[in-house]
Amino acid sequence: MTSITRISILLLTLSLTFFLAMSTLASAQGMKKQHAYKPCKQLVLYFHDIIYNGKNAGNATSAIVAAPEGANLTILAGQFHFGNIAIFDDPITLDNNLHSEPVGRAQGLYIYDTKNTFTAWLGFSFALNSTDYEGTINFVGADPIMVKTRDISVMGGTGDFFMHRGVATIMTDAFEGQVYFRLRVDIKFYECW
Repeated sequence: MTSITRISILLLTLSLTFFLAMSTLASAQGMKKQHAYKPCKQLVLYFHDIIYNGKNAGNATSAIVAAPEGANLTILAGQFHFGNIAIFDDPITLDNNLHSEPVGRAQGLYIYDTKNTFTAWLGFSFALNSTDYEGTINFVGADPIMVKTRDISVMGGTGDFFMHRGVATIMTDAFEGQVYFRLRVDIKFYECW
């Protein structure tokens, strides 16, 4: 081989190696961009749940509608409340004060579905009617209550939230015995129409 041919092959090999490396780098950067999603809309709301206990009919916002055999509908069952189903119509506020002006209602149900820890399955909607937002947001997912923050799916919505999807990070903000709890809901929409 002549030295010109060797140099040409060497240059061609170096060029191909350079382009392959640049292609791999561009692909890796593209993958990073794919996983670095930013929400198109974000809200933080609180909802306040007051379970009916036989004595608080005037201010209860939820009720036990199913219980294990032998349990009653005014006291949550033992063994991590397994088998209890509660429905709710809770006020939603912009801050963590139960007495703040509601911006809507949280309506749905939670099912205590595990025998060995406090876990519930949630299915509910936020029905918002304020000067800032009007419409519904639909949520569904498992709620391992003992974990500080939990993610549930935002499945869609109506009005200002038409076809929105994303993730809601929920956190127990406060609780008083087995009668009252307040959840902080940090909603991040990744699909906004």
